[in-house]
Amino acid sequence: MLKLSRLLMLGVLVLAGPLFAQQFPVKPVRLIVPFAPGGPNDILGRLVAQKLTEQWGQQVLVENRGGAGGTIGLEAALRAPKDGYTLAMGGTSNLTVAPSLYEKLGYNTLKDVTPIINVAVVPYALALNPTVPAKTARDLLGIAGRKAGYLSYGSSGVGSMSSLAAELFKSLSKTQIVHVPYKGTAPALTDVVSGQIDLMFADLALVKPHAERGRLRAIGVTGLKRSPSAKELPTIAESGLPGYDIEPWFGVVTAEGVPSAVVSRINAAIAAALKSPDVLQRLAALGYEPLGSTPEQFAATIRADLAKYAAVVKVAGIKAEL
Repeated sequence: MLKLSRLLMLGVLVLAGPLFAQQFPVKPVRLIVPFAPGGPNDILGRLVAQKLTEQWGQQVLVENRGGAGGTIGLEAALRAPKDGYTLAMGGTSNLTVAPSLYEKLGYNTLKDVTPIINVAVVPYALALNPTVPAKTARDLLGIAGRKAGYLSYGSSGVGSMSSLAAELFKSLSKTQIVHVPYKGTAPALTDVVSGQIDLMFADLALVKPHAERGRLRAIGVTGLKRSPSAKELPTIAESGLPGYDIEPWFGVVTAEGVPSAVVSRINAAIAAALKSPDVLQRLAALGYEPLGSTPEQFAATIRADLAKYAAVVKVAGIKAEL
């Protein structure tokens, strides 16, 4: 009799699953942004939250919980109840770099994370102080090749995307450029402008205003294709370093075990938001490139980048502590 009751209960839950998804959400949803306010992750998270609030008629509340390269906030989201009411803005750094960077990480990306949708790519550019006598990546490689340790690059911290972009550049070109880590992108970029350091790989949207005023020289973008917001800039791969490819992205994830029907509903809502004219206009103004994906496509991207950045971290010999 007890066995029959359990089977009946299981049948009720299975039948109720689609209905639960159709009604989702029936209360406010929390979206954890695991970085400080103002950066790409935060900007994209707030855009997503606004559009979901409009669609669902339920508040999607953004909670900034930064620290440890975005791992603290992501871990908090993954430990929440597995009902879809806690989401997180994941990114290249905390989903695919952190597992190789930190020996003691509180989550396993492949086991503990349910990818929902990849939201956007944030193009990076290679920016130089104007006194550096290089107009192309090939020129820069020539200088670095002739004078090991002569050039210096800034980053937003050890293991950040800006540092990994430089380390991949060094690895593929077999050159030595001195790393000067900072506590954030802004102070590092300020010192490139002032000439305290020579170069930096940084968010194209942050580089462009300085380049337009002649305070920096942008010589290339880091992805495999040119950015729509700076078509005049060649890729680093096409201008001197074949095989070079770094494209930071940000997407929405939740904990493993959230019902697939709920995941599909959230995916569809964000995909629709990414096609709305106001979101497209906002992303274009920032230089961000909207993506949109199925959960399966996003999972494939994560798996590929886990392997890619594991190799970069290993070659660079980078280790960090939480």
